Amino acid sequence: MKLVSKVKVKNRMGLHTRPATTIVKLLQGSKCDVTITHKKETINAKSILSILMLAAGQNSRITIMVDGEEDIATDTMDKLLSVFENKFGE
Repeated sequence: MKLVSKVKVKNRMGLHTRPATTIVKLLQGSKCDVTITHKKETINAKSILSILMLAAGQNSRITIMVDGEEDIATDTMDKLLSVFENKFGE
């Protein structure tokens, strides 16, 4: 099952090292394929370097796609949306 959500990067510094690390740790061991798209560039969300290379600053709009089994994909997407909504604890 493919799930797609568009989110706004709300934290002040954008997707810097700490948020990128949070995303990668959240996805560690996940059986889903997760990609993030920003400005026509799509990356593997399980790679910290790829996330950093997006250079998505505050108020950037990104697209998250989760592909996997229905329950796992839904849970993964919910967790990702939650960390974005909570500004990665900043």
